[in-house]
Amino acid sequence: MDAVLWLGCTIAVYWAAKRLYKKYPKIYMSPLLLTPVVLIGLLAISGASFQTYNEGGVWLSNMVEPATIALAVTMYKHIDLLKKHAFVIAVSVGCGALTGIVTSAGLARLFGLTSELIGSLAPRSATTPIAVSITGLIGGIPTIAAVATLITGLLGLVIGPLIVKWCGIRSSIAQGILFGTSAHSAGISRAAEYGTAAGSIAGVAMLLTAFVTLGAAPWMIEWFR
Repeated sequence: MDAVLWLGCTIAVYWAAKRLYKKYPKIYMSPLLLTPVVLIGLLAISGASFQTYNEGGVWLSNMVEPATIALAVTMYKHIDLLKKHAFVIAVSVGCGALTGIVTSAGLARLFGLTSELIGSLAPRSATTPIAVSITGLIGGIPTIAAVATLITGLLGLVIGPLIVKWCGIRSSIAQGILFGTSAHSAGISRAAEYGTAAGSIAGVAMLLTAFVTLGAAPWMIEWFR
């Protein structure tokens, strides 16, 4: 019963946050930020443990991977655009993904963090399921990887629009690559606000970033240990 209660509570809070964001489209009203804050507050007030909450929350977590695969539908709608700019997208995303690994691991090493933390932060630019899986392979801490990935998405939501504005980026290709490479699933929703084409490109960018990170992170991380 507790599992069903917290599952329903999570869905209700997200639904309310989504409605609120549509009415007041400010970054601090983003469902990605507001939902966990409210849920943490409810857990603290009720005294329920995370294990109790996760009995219901895990059902939503298990739907992340099928939801990611469902992005193929929006990509198919812009297949001609994707084919036309395939080389540019692949090169740009590949460079962005590798840069994300190097800067994350490099800064972690520069500040003297442990090997476990370096391995936890390196794949933060990949979407959460991939980042957590990679972290387990390279001896990191999956929980920290998940948090780092969430923070990366939030930063992408905040900084991404500023970069688009300051640099005058009007190309849907560039917008999609920017958000999809740097802010994964959160970036897709933000890119979609610029247009369906940008959202589709962001989806492709997110998946390519995940593939590049999955292939490169396990051996690149050894440079920083």
